[in-house]
Amino acid sequence: MSDEILAELNERFGSGSDSLQPDVAAELQSIMRLHQLSAQDVFFKWESYCIKMDMDEQKASIDTLRAFKQDLQDALERSHRAQPNIKTEKRAGATPRTVAKGSTDVFGMLDGLTTPAAGRSAKASLKRKHLDTPRAKPEPASSPLKLEDRLNSLGIVPPPSFNDRQNPGEVIEILNETFPAAEPPIAPFGEPRIKLTAASDQKKLGYKPLAMKLSEASEILDDRIDDFMALAMEHHNLDDSAFGSAAIQSTSEIVAVGRIASDSPGGKLNAASLVLETSRRMGGGLRVPLNLGKLPGYQFFPGQIVALRGINTSGREFTVQEVLTIPLLPNAASTPSALESLREKTRGGPDAMDSDTEPMPLNIIFASGPYTADDNLDFEPLRTLCNEAADIYADAVVLTGPFIDMEHPLIASGDFDLPEEATYDPDAATMSSVFKHLVSPALNRLVAANPHVTILLIPSVRDVLDKHVAWPQDAFPRKDLGLPKSAKIIGNPMTLSMNEMVLGISSQDILWELRHEELVGGKPSDSALLSRVSRYLIEQRHYFPLFPPVDRAKLPKTGTAEGVPPGAMLDVSYLKLGEMLNVRPDVLVVPSALPPFAKVVESVLVINPGYLSKRRGAGTYARMTLYPVSQAVIASSSGSGMLAHKVFERARVEITRI
Repeated sequence: MSDEILAELNERFGSGSDSLQPDVAAELQSIMRLHQLSAQDVFFKWESYCIKMDMDEQKASIDTLRAFKQDLQDALERSHRAQPNIKTEKRAGATPRTVAKGSTDVFGMLDGLTTPAAGRSAKASLKRKHLDTPRAKPEPASSPLKLEDRLNSLGIVPPPSFNDRQNPGEVIEILNETFPAAEPPIAPFGEPRIKLTAASDQKKLGYKPLAMKLSEASEILDDRIDDFMALAMEHHNLDDSAFGSAAIQSTSEIVAVGRIASDSPGGKLNAASLVLETSRRMGGGLRVPLNLGKLPGYQFFPGQIVALRGINTSGREFTVQEVLTIPLLPNAASTPSALESLREKTRGGPDAMDSDTEPMPLNIIFASGPYTADDNLDFEPLRTLCNEAADIYADAVVLTGPFIDMEHPLIASGDFDLPEEATYDPDAATMSSVFKHLVSPALNRLVAANPHVTILLIPSVRDVLDKHVAWPQDAFPRKDLGLPKSAKIIGNPMTLSMNEMVLGISSQDILWELRHEELVGGKPSDSALLSRVSRYLIEQRHYFPLFPPVDRAKLPKTGTAEGVPPGAMLDVSYLKLGEMLNVRPDVLVVPSALPPFAKVVESVLVINPGYLSKRRGAGTYARMTLYPVSQAVIASSSGSGMLAHKVFERARVEITRI
């Protein structure tokens, strides 16, 4: 049994083929015995601890495990301290109390059931009640202690004040450090320097949610397999006869295209449970186990569409000999004349700069919600970010949800008040009123300081404000939100162009879910976690290639009483709306609970700005300085048809603490 536990710990906490150090394995087993946890539960708590502590690397060491063990012990002690407070609400006077001599009501069980005896006045009875052990009474709904008691019972220590945060403004990571950061202009530009062009059809996102049909969902999943088979056939110059069903016994080598899945729906993907799901057209929808023994290394996740070369001689399993590459989408490109026109637009108006000088680089800020900590609705991080954007005269501010987060304890309980200066009808107030008085003021002040700033808002499935509860997700209506005219609300996900830069953005935390569900063995082609999970999106041409999504009970706990997040909320019938269209994005923004980063993956600049506010403290955001295409490059390619954007070669990205 000990060997099985050690093997599971190596699978979850090890990296690639490296086994855990003996002291690390011993410490993990000690935690399991002390807290009576399984290896899976310890791993989930370890991931939550890494996210809470903002650890850049989740590799377990003896020092970090001892700190993790102490954190579990502290949480257990807080839970025990809070336990009596919970019990007093349910008991009915079971605590022994001091009573008058000769009384038989030792436990006070007759309080309120008998009338005062002769010679004992009502005043004396009232005085005795004041000396009794106080009973727990239901507190009014607006009592601030109610939330504090709830947070204490959940083991949550109130976070420090936002003004007491450590190292505000610290740059923790820089991509392309050789480029200088953009200097703010002396005054705002006379006109917007960014031209927006939608590459996705946002009207299609307005579908009716909660009306999914199994027949439509299965067709969508099948069509995706067939589409990838056509891509593999063209890319590798294969005949149609080279493809076959992995589930059929044969002595001939074939190429099988299908979806990676697990034969145990509730368990994590592993080498023993790995199966290939075929389409109905090629394999009758059958599933066949995969034998990966001949591969030097592999990296798979549920929902991944793969093309495998191998053979099924026994009829029981498909032996994989090679994993064929799936072709990537082409790089984004524009004509030299279009790039020249957009280059002139970055001058900010005809009188802004001399035509002989280089245009100033674009200044773009990316941030993701939540925008306030769990203990308040002050939205101080959002106000600070908007002040920073106003100070540097940012050209664009891209904000992804959640804005009004259903996982926030105060929002979930409804126990909060709007600011005193807010004017509204209490009987007619809605979540739109909450957004108008808590979120919109910061954006309006930003526009007042910089009238030509471009603001993009992307919803989240965690937004209480949005009635479209499924992903892919339609934009929420702007009526009654009090937003400035320059603020635009777009869908989730969305592909659009900011000048020549093709921007792909989704507020779903797909990176964390891929990290949680992926199976890596041997020597994978990419050993770096953050670039590997980002590459999955680019290779699969989708903003959410994972299927099925992670069970919401396994996601990081929330601050609400239930403690369970809503999850991915996928509408499988419309997953095609989550595909990347025609070209690879120049910039891919995917906010995640994983450590924030900016990396170049397959010529795509992938940015995880992190969360602007964490549950117990301040978070991070990303600032991009995008230099225009040089005049020399445009002139040298004027005779050719298209010119690749290569944004990753001329963009500086800073991951900054708010």
